[in-house]
Amino acid sequence: MVNDEGRHYTVCLLERKCSCGRFQVDELPCPHAWAVLKSKFLMPEDYCSDYYKPKSVVMTYKVPEYPLPDRKEWNIPAHISDEVILSPKWKKPPERPKKKRDKPFIELLQKKNQHSCSICGQ
Repeated sequence: MVNDEGRHYTVCLLERKCSCGRFQVDELPCPHAWAVLKSKFLMPEDYCSDYYKPKSVVMTYKVPEYPLPDRKEWNIPAHISDEVILSPKWKKPPERPKKKRDKPFIELLQKKNQHSCSICGQ
């Protein structure tokens, strides 16, 4: 149990979970888990996902990338090269879109030309 500015969070290091939810989503120790790890003299790196470790990052870039050949060398099937692609039938106007305000339920029930006092509401 960790107390953070009046709020209490439960941290489970075995399941790598915290009641704030960040530990599960990010797969990195949240500040609450970090506090528990520090108090128990444990290494926070051991509770990080393998995706964040240097070995995984290096493996990400291990797969070679080959650039596309020149456009003249592309081998495009005839049924695709014969297909005609038309432009859109209409264009979006260049103006800024109007803002639509969601009216509260009370405002929807009132008559349109009805005025009320800002102090008493009548």
